[in-house]
Amino acid sequence: MIPAIAFVGAGPTTIYTLCAFLRTVEGGAAVTIFEAQGRAGLGMPYRPGWNDPAMLSNIASVEIPPIDETLIDWLQRQPRARLVRLGIDPDGIDEHAFYPRLALGEYFLERFGVLVDHARACGIAVEVATRSRVADIVAVGDGLRLTVAQANGDTLERMFDRVVLATGHQWPEEPEVKPGYFLSPWPATALKRIPPTTVAIRGSSLTAIDAAVALATNHGGFVERDDGTVDYQISPGSEDFRLKMLSRKGLLPEADFFHPVPYEPLTICTPEAMNRLIATGSADMLGDAYALFKRELAAADPAYAQRVDLDSLALEDFADRYFQDRSRADPFAWATRNLAEARRNFEAEFTVGWRYAILRMHEVLALIAPHLDADDLDRFNRFLKPVFVDEYATVPHLSIERLLALHRAGRLDVDALGETSRLDTAGPGPGVTLVVGRERRHLPVLIDATGQRPLGVEAFPFPGLLAQGVVRDARADDAEGPKGVAIDERFHPVSEHPAAKQIYCLSIPFILGRHPFIQGITSSFEMGEIVGADLAAGVYPRGDRAARRPALAA
Repeated sequence: MIPAIAFVGAGPTTIYTLCAFLRTVEGGAAVTIFEAQGRAGLGMPYRPGWNDPAMLSNIASVEIPPIDETLIDWLQRQPRARLVRLGIDPDGIDEHAFYPRLALGEYFLERFGVLVDHARACGIAVEVATRSRVADIVAVGDGLRLTVAQANGDTLERMFDRVVLATGHQWPEEPEVKPGYFLSPWPATALKRIPPTTVAIRGSSLTAIDAAVALATNHGGFVERDDGTVDYQISPGSEDFRLKMLSRKGLLPEADFFHPVPYEPLTICTPEAMNRLIATGSADMLGDAYALFKRELAAADPAYAQRVDLDSLALEDFADRYFQDRSRADPFAWATRNLAEARRNFEAEFTVGWRYAILRMHEVLALIAPHLDADDLDRFNRFLKPVFVDEYATVPHLSIERLLALHRAGRLDVDALGETSRLDTAGPGPGVTLVVGRERRHLPVLIDATGQRPLGVEAFPFPGLLAQGVVRDARADDAEGPKGVAIDERFHPVSEHPAAKQIYCLSIPFILGRHPFIQGITSSFEMGEIVGADLAAGVYPRGDRAARRPALAA
């Protein structure tokens, strides 16, 4: 009998999982892809309307895993008029460039169509069900029954052997939950109704920068001068427009830096070393991992290790020392110097050793995160995660240029809030009140641009799986642990229920607590590689394969 497989969601995670499945499956299959939106293959971060044309992707083109064709090759064969429409200079295509989110959306959309056609040509039946929201899932006998709400109001039920949950980020369709208070910058079309006033943006990452740029283009425009510098000009009638970025440290992200891709292998703090710590059940797994981190960092850049006195830095002190010099500087003066340095290094193809080492080690230390107790996971998140995020979340040079232009025009400032600030959203009238110590400051408009946070099972969209115990609360065995869904190394829910092995949970908000770096396209690819291969092996166990006609050429 041909196995029936459902994918819930049709963004990059499903695309990369389907790629790996098609590459490894050794028989036929009936695949159904459910997508709540009108088009499949985009994903929220790249969908028109949800994203402003000025919003840039958070990944250089060379780092995007290809889907039969690289992004660069795809861009180079596009008509010039299409590239211009997407905000891309046809003569400036470069593998280290960051392109608009909408351009990546068109790439994923087209490659998804090619992938579906390829699957069908190889004997895999594929149904793409758009405007179809999976409302619930329950285990029935040896299968899983999906209840699907359709756009016309009808509800249908379908049975499947395997289900891949790839529902992506979760944001409200209407972000303005109170007049003047936006829970997220998406959809970007909602930002267009914000009048020219002082707008506070909580956060300073690329998400916050994208929100700032979208607002700025609503009330003015960026102009590139002959010398390559970028200026900002306000539109008539928008003279009261101001932006204020609010973050704990009051820092701006740093500019993308030159480094080899694919990553060069580490020599000390390696995946093998982390896996040995996990296998041996180290009593101080985090401390042992930090010791390997310091050794690798010192070997990669001895001058940096000496400058920060690395030998003497306890785990709890490393982040403070890492950010110390930036914290003492004016954020825009630092950004100006950092951007100039990054450009020089790209021109010379020079890699800063300590930066590259930290960047590569974030994925390695992430291996131990699912195995840490609640206290050590909290230490990891407080004292190491901010450093790793700072390195892997560097931003496009153009994003820094735009921030500097806004600041020079007197339209943007950055404030440090510290660790104890809070927002009071309950007061009457529009906006929110920012409380810092004893100071209370009213903000007429605030946009929360701090990104996706881990969600608890109370937000899990498939209550039937929770009620049956197929999916369990990650806090069921540790009330102080991280929020979300407990999963194993193959992304199956951790449960005694037999149906758990028929489900894969790749829904980022529900696994982010224990997997703090699972975000972005590379994570979609890495998860897809694991799940696609496991899915293929699961529907055709090795003993069954010889009797099946291979669906794909070797």
